Amino acid sequence: MWKYLRLSLILFLSSSLIWTSTALASQAPTEVKVSLGNTAGELKFFPNYLELETGKPYKLLLDNPSPTKHYFTAKDFADASWTRKVQAGKVEVKGAIHELELKPTAEAEWVLTPMKPGKYEFHCSIAGHAEAGMVGEIILQ
Repeated sequence: MWKYLRLSLILFLSSSLIWTSTALASQAPTEVKVSLGNTAGELKFFPNYLELETGKPYKLLLDNPSPTKHYFTAKDFADASWTRKVQAGKVEVKGAIHELELKPTAEAEWVLTPMKPGKYEFHCSIAGHAEAGMVGEIILQ
């Protein structure tokens, strides 16, 4: 009897996980635009504060309008999220992503679903950029 009950429970949990993954993958993501710097060369993110909801898919539209390269580094946020993909040009990257480098005029899409509420920092990891103000915060509700 217990053998069948355990088997039923395992099958139920497995099907629930498959359904949840399928549901997350099929929802249309909300687009959020973030610029790394600006054409004047300011070392800031625009915007530098994001409020997102856990369990809701997002497409971060990252662009670099500045004359120098920048990084979008958000390791703890990435670890608290499920990344579906990163799209840059004709390349689609999947798997664990923590940082994106955007050269001048570059654009990238990071499609992800945040899974763990909290406060997370993002910054540009190029020497001196974060210290000059190129930092931001993501709040996950």
